Amino acid sequence: MTDDDVFTINAHNLLCPMPVIRVQNAIAEAEEGALIKAICTDPGAMHDIPAWARVHGHTVVEKIEKPDDNEYIIVVRVHHS
Repeated sequence: MTDDDVFTINAHNLLCPMPVIRVQNAIAEAEEGALIKAICTDPGAMHDIPAWARVHGHTVVEKIEKPDDNEYIIVVRVHHS
């Protein structure tokens, strides 16, 4: 996976539910199979985004915690039903 293959969302300094809403909005505009990468500073996003994705039929393909950099990264593959 390269950055050219991924739509990146900057969710720095956004608290719940805003990172989830940003991912939701990006997925609504994305094509089937697209990758959405959310870069967050709210550690709660590590739970909230995957939970939202699971409920809506999308797949979390990667979760990266960088607590030293205060970054939490979640990559979601879009599946439209």
